[in-house]
Amino acid sequence: MKSKILSLSKSEDFKNLLNGRKISNSYSTIFIKKISSKNNKMLNVAIVTKKKIGNAVFRNRIKRRMRSILRDAIKTINMNLNYSYLFIAKKNIYDANYKMIKDSIFKDLNKVR
Repeated sequence: MKSKILSLSKSEDFKNLLNGRKISNSYSTIFIKKISSKNNKMLNVAIVTKKKIGNAVFRNRIKRRMRSILRDAIKTINMNLNYSYLFIAKKNIYDANYKMIKDSIFKDLNKVR
């Protein structure tokens, strides 16, 4: 299935997502919720990295990795496009191996279905 990743931008969407279901692993925290004003053909995702993690170069690298993992997830896992997702990266994600991050996020996304 070909689906585009769309970034969340509205403040009210973030506030709604923070009240949704929460799944945590050692690398990130994922908030999941259905948003009524959402296009069902696109995956609504927000990736948040705190300033505590590091400078802009580190934070952007983490976001690139997460977007790459999400692109793979869309192709391999049958993700539910009715939901919106908020990923908050934790501090140890930068030093972790890509494959380990990918496996833990895939495991958590499989729980959502």
